[in-house]
Amino acid sequence: MRRPTVPGLRPGAATEATVGGVLARLGRSVDPVDAEWLVSHVLGTSRSRLALRAREPIAAAEQERLAVLAARRTAGEPLQYVLGEWGFRRLTLTVDRRALIPRPETEIVVERCLALLAGLDRPRVLDVGTGSGAIALAIADEHTGARVTGLDVSVEALALARENAERTGLRLQLVEHDAFAGLPDGPWELVVSNPPYVDPDERASLAPEVRDWEPATALFGREATGSVARGALPVLAAGGSLVLEVGDGQAGEVGALLGRLGYRDVAATRDLAGRDRVVEGRVP
Repeated sequence: MRRPTVPGLRPGAATEATVGGVLARLGRSVDPVDAEWLVSHVLGTSRSRLALRAREPIAAAEQERLAVLAARRTAGEPLQYVLGEWGFRRLTLTVDRRALIPRPETEIVVERCLALLAGLDRPRVLDVGTGSGAIALAIADEHTGARVTGLDVSVEALALARENAERTGLRLQLVEHDAFAGLPDGPWELVVSNPPYVDPDERASLAPEVRDWEPATALFGREATGSVARGALPVLAAGGSLVLEVGDGQAGEVGALLGRLGYRDVAATRDLAGRDRVVEGRVP
C-alpha cells in the first residue's frame, strides 16, 4: 500500500528536522493554523508552546505520522476528524464521521440551557439527536445535579456518545429512539436539540468538507425541528423549556411556530457571528 506523502515530509525516512522546520514545510501544503494543530497534536503539546520548541528535533516516526495526518487533511477531511478529538466548552471529545463536529454555535445552546436550569437542583434534561453527546455531556459537566438523557436514532452516534461519556467520566443515559415517533415520557424540565436543519436543496452550497464528510442524516432535514417542538409539548414539566439550534435565517419561522404551538416567552439568541442561532420557549 502506497504511503501518503506531503511536500517537505518524507514518511519512512529518518530525515533530520526541527519542529519549526516541519511547521514551515507543512504550512506550504495545508493551512498554517491547521499545520499548528497537527504538529501540536502529534507532539502532545499546545499550539501556544510550539514557538518555544521550534528548534527541538522532531523524530522520524513523528514526521511519518504527520505525513499521514496531513495527507488526510489535504484530501479534504475536516481537521477535527483528522485529529480524532475536539474541544467543546470545558471538554475534549472524541469526534469522527459517526456524528457532527461540535461547533462554537452549539456552545451558545449549552449557555442558554444552563441559564434556564439555574436554580433547579436535579432537573431532568433530554437531548434529542445527541450525536457525539456534546450538548448532553456539557450540561452534565456544568450542572452537576442534572440528570441527562441523550437519544439518537443512530446506533453509531450513540456508540460515540458512550465513548465520550467514558472519556469524560460523566454520567449520561443514552437511548436509541426516533424523534419522529415522539419523545420519551417525562416530565423533563428541559428538552434541547440541535436537529437536522439544512434544507436538502441547499446541499450543493455547503462546503465540501461538511457536505462530503459529516453524516447526512444529522445535517439535512425539513421536518425535524417542528417534530421536536411538537413532541416536547406533552412531555415537558410545567414551566419547562425547549431550546433549539436553528439554521441561518430560520429563527423567525421557528419562533413563530413555537408561538402557534402555545410556547410562552419565545426568544432568540445570537451566536458569535451575530446570527440568531438559538430559539427557546417555555410551556405554561
